[in-house]
Amino acid sequence: MKKIHLLILSVLSGVLFSIAWPQYGYPAFLFTAFIPLLIIEDYIFRNRENFSRFSVFFYTYPAFLIWNVLTTWWVWNSTPVATLAWTLNAMFMGIVMNVYHLSRRNLYQQNYGYFMLVFLWITFEYIHLNWGITWTWLNLGNGFAVHYTWIQWYEYTGTLGGTAWVLIINIFLFKALNNLLLKQSTKRKILIDAIVGVSLIIIPISFSNIIYYGYEEKEDPINVIVTQPNLDPYGEQYSLPPADVIDINLNLAKSLIDGNPTIIAAPESTIQENIWEQNLDWSSTLKQIKAFIQENPEAKIIIGASTYIRLNEDEELPNSARYHKSGKFYYDHFNTAFYLDSTENIQIHHKSKLTPGVEYMPSGGIFSFLEHFAIDLGGSVGSLGVSKNPGPFTVDENTKVAPIICYESIFGEYCTDFVKQGANLFIIITNDGWWGNTPGHRQHLLFTSLRAIETRRCMGRSANTGISSFTNQRGDISQATNYWERDVIKQELNLNEKITFYAQFGDYFGRVSAFLSVIFILLSVVFGIRRKKGLI
Repeated sequence: MKKIHLLILSVLSGVLFSIAWPQYGYPAFLFTAFIPLLIIEDYIFRNRENFSRFSVFFYTYPAFLIWNVLTTWWVWNSTPVATLAWTLNAMFMGIVMNVYHLSRRNLYQQNYGYFMLVFLWITFEYIHLNWGITWTWLNLGNGFAVHYTWIQWYEYTGTLGGTAWVLIINIFLFKALNNLLLKQSTKRKILIDAIVGVSLIIIPISFSNIIYYGYEEKEDPINVIVTQPNLDPYGEQYSLPPADVIDINLNLAKSLIDGNPTIIAAPESTIQENIWEQNLDWSSTLKQIKAFIQENPEAKIIIGASTYIRLNEDEELPNSARYHKSGKFYYDHFNTAFYLDSTENIQIHHKSKLTPGVEYMPSGGIFSFLEHFAIDLGGSVGSLGVSKNPGPFTVDENTKVAPIICYESIFGEYCTDFVKQGANLFIIITNDGWWGNTPGHRQHLLFTSLRAIETRRCMGRSANTGISSFTNQRGDISQATNYWERDVIKQELNLNEKITFYAQFGDYFGRVSAFLSVIFILLSVVFGIRRKKGLI
């Protein structure tokens, strides 16, 4: 095989990943997308004398770059810095493949060690879910967001279970194909690998469909209204007087209020007034909302805002701290969700999973200069503060709502933390307008089905410029609004108290894989050193 053939295989893999991805892709291609990469790795493994130890990275990187660009090209709509997201994410993926190659090279002979890729890749995705520069959009388990009837068993595994599913099937099908091409195994063994690979597709999908069609929600309804004001985040939303923006949302909601207790959700960053949390009673916007609730006491409002907290002189400053030049004090800035009702209490949630490059920059200490490269998406710019212990809003003794702000909806285990604290309903508030009318906002919407299945919680979604919707506990999306249209929708959503296996134990697939990956890598290093010294 010539080296150009390896590059062609890499391109083929990138195309397979891309045509598998939602919204318009078909996820079955994920079951074959790794096969060209496994062929590349295996060929280099068998001909290692002709390649460097890092050749797998360079030959697989094109596949991952193609996948990143073709599926998340829409990030370019907001900033050219998107090129950094594509290149870095592809680089991380290529590094995983190379670590897998080196580990297999040091620990195993030919035809063995393929299973390590499952643990190493899941570890990569798990790390990506839990560090600051996270970009988990392309985690493999997310690829089934449209065909969610295939993965109802995510209530037991989360999306990392989907990642394992994809990789295991790829390995079995690769083994069958590779052994057939190289004629290194019996026809019986090749047939068994192929049958196992196909069976691992059919059986989980069949099991999932049984769950889907057999699942019934317990009747425990509450009225939910979500507004879609359709304000341009690059202009109108921030140029209109703050009171006018609030009026648009409240008037939309008022048109559907019927006198029954109702949760009203308005989008992320709806409140444009600068609100200091130590002085909430100074806010004219909050007074405006309170006046609306006095007229409509059944209304319980969840609404997005930007808020500030003055930091005490004696407390340790977080990396997100800013200096107020005129006031000569430090403060922190938050992407916030408020909960207001007919009581005097105002509940607050700070967004805790921040969008890298927009709301978070790795800028502590010697990296402070990176703050100047933060992307301006029309709202807050630069690293924001986060909640140390995020929890649900308490509506009443029977209702607790998880307030999820935009990018937080990508994180399964993060969402389960609200469930373990009693959340029986999810409200997602977001502003997807900066992506434009591209697959970005549609993909973001579809990921709500994954969270609904994992937690078996209904979800109301309020998006500034679309798509707003409701999602039931099976992952079915209803009343999806049109993009770039002002709208308001209402639905009864059922509360659910039951805690799924995944909600209870979170990303245990990731923790187990990380533990095993560390062992594999350490053993690989030890065996590599011993082999280099001629001790093996």
